[in-house]
Amino acid sequence: MSPEVLKRVILALDTPDLGQAQAWVQHYSAQVHAFKIGGALVLRYGLGIVETLRHDGAERIFLDLKFHDIPHVVQLAVRTAGEQGVWMLTLHTSGGEAMMRSAVEAVADLPNRPLLMGVTVLTSLGAEALQTIGIPRTPRAQVLRMARQAHQCGLDGVIASPLEIRLLRRHFPPPFLIVTPGIRPAQSDPGDQKRTATPEQALRAGADYLVMGRALLGQREGLG
Repeated sequence: MSPEVLKRVILALDTPDLGQAQAWVQHYSAQVHAFKIGGALVLRYGLGIVETLRHDGAERIFLDLKFHDIPHVVQLAVRTAGEQGVWMLTLHTSGGEAMMRSAVEAVADLPNRPLLMGVTVLTSLGAEALQTIGIPRTPRAQVLRMARQAHQCGLDGVIASPLEIRLLRRHFPPPFLIVTPGIRPAQSDPGDQKRTATPEQALRAGADYLVMGRALLGQREGLG
């Protein structure tokens, strides 16, 4: 993968093993834009993992805990994360407008507030899966609907699959951010993700950052 593409990558540290996460950070810190941590690391080591990985070279931390609760609870969680100095964090847009506005208010006075990103439709969900949970729209229509709410509520951007990037960019020009998971190099196994594209395709479509984990780390570690 070219250095230009890697500079737009947020590397997903999807492991419960601190030593493994630290090794990845140390190897990739000069190559990628940021590092994503989720429940596996935070549940085992607490939010202190942010400072630990920062010492190892993770200058920007994307905290991907996908907050989704009543407004007051999300407000407390987002504030706590913001005080840890995370660069970016996620919350589910399906939590509603009051919840998203509470998140925005929670960090408004922080000197270096985190970027708030709204999760639209998970890349593992297709049209049939949306139907089973009572959403009568296509993934594209649902993503656009949720992105509009996120934009109106003051979020900094959304998380959306590569298949919705062009649609979103037509409606929401920069500085509204589009962060894209579901990135797979050509000829690679999509795994449990349904709506995917190559890194080059996603960047040409208008993505700001690409979230990659297994597809990038597997190449180095010799994994499938």
